Amino acid sequence: MLKRISQLLVAGLLLSSAASAQDMSEVKIEASKVAGNVYMLKGRGGNIGVLSTNEGLVLVDDQFQALAEKIEAAMKQINDKPLKYVINTHFHGDHTGSNAYFAEKAPIFAHENVRARLAADERVSAKALPVVTYEGGVTIYLDNEEIQLTHLPSGHTDGDTVVYFKKANVLHTGDLFFELGFPFIDINRGGNVRGYLKNVKYMIDNTPDNVVIIPGHGKITDKDGLKAFAQMIEDCIVRVEAALKAGKSEADILAMGVEEKYKSKSWAFINEERWLKTLVAGLQ
Repeated sequence: MLKRISQLLVAGLLLSSAASAQDMSEVKIEASKVAGNVYMLKGRGGNIGVLSTNEGLVLVDDQFQALAEKIEAAMKQINDKPLKYVINTHFHGDHTGSNAYFAEKAPIFAHENVRARLAADERVSAKALPVVTYEGGVTIYLDNEEIQLTHLPSGHTDGDTVVYFKKANVLHTGDLFFELGFPFIDINRGGNVRGYLKNVKYMIDNTPDNVVIIPGHGKITDKDGLKAFAQMIEDCIVRVEAALKAGKSEADILAMGVEEKYKSKSWAFINEERWLKTLVAGLQ
């Protein structure tokens, strides 16, 4: 059952090529300054990061193909300099849907598994593939900013990258952080429940306490927000693990639910039931 749910969820994420201009006609791309020369663009899909420098721009994720021109226009409002680099935090279509458009303007960086998964999808054109890949990570230097790309394995997917802008002290987490609620862990494509929590804790332990955070989904936040997210995941894991060890079935665990204080973490994409089914499948 979980596999079917996961397939349906990922299908929705990947169908960026099918999102017509009409579907996105009323979507507005809203820019917010994060810190230093880093901005966040919010539209539909994963949050976008933009670094603005005198030498050009860096784009972190690019939502859906139908929004590409709107995204570009929003970037030009920040700084009308050329796009220098594009970074994909993972392969899901709400983060890579405009790759083909922006690949004509700048090289795309991503973990090697992102290229492999996009290349295996017949709906994705060859020009949308990352052209610079890495295994553990890579550092990009642009103007006076140092951009650290770090691969964290077996979390949301098998190709996750977190992006740290060192001078600005801004972390873009990709979908290793859903500030708005329960996370989506793509178990069928390299994601792992315990690995996800481990990666969230890695970010907590390896960034300054005053870091400003762009989550994959949700609003701009800080390390306290990330810590609360980690605690929620850990509490849910402990609760479900205990139930499984006691011989409880999936139906029992769904009836039990999450702790009352986490009921509000349900949202349109990952509600309480889907989150619990992910935990059951990932912890057995």
